[in-house]
Amino acid sequence: MEWTAAVITVSDKGSRGERVDTSGPALVEMLSEAGYQVIYTKIIPDEFDQIAQELRHCSDELKVCLALTTGGTGFSPRDCMPEATMDIAERMVPGIPEAMRAYSMTITPRAMLSRAAACIRKNTLIINLPGSPKAVKESLGYILPSLQHGLEILTGEAANCARK
Repeated sequence: MEWTAAVITVSDKGSRGERVDTSGPALVEMLSEAGYQVIYTKIIPDEFDQIAQELRHCSDELKVCLALTTGGTGFSPRDCMPEATMDIAERMVPGIPEAMRAYSMTITPRAMLSRAAACIRKNTLIINLPGSPKAVKESLGYILPSLQHGLEILTGEAANCARK
């Protein structure tokens, strides 16, 4: 099965054209190399309602299998990605951000400051990733091998898994 994906970059400066987005393209490249078809990308400001709207759009209208976000997961007063993600979630997937943080802690103790979240909405897995290109590559590189199995279960494509 070919997996579809969306990449949303959350950056106030990037959305105003004041900073070049490098994290979003890094995600697109990694996903493409792993065989995902990236059908949607967007750069938006760190605005709760706009983030929630984009995540709903990816899940409800585009029906992508995987929606990845980059940025907005830190301590800045404007960082609201995890809250917007939890707001549209039907089911939380805490193991993915826990695994990313645990792995990243082997690289930098600052990884403990990540507030990233992951959830399922309809048949879409949504994962928040850090904002820096280095952290994006490390985090996605670590979880990417396991995502296919999760997506197979979520979409009913897994032949050897129990079903409801």
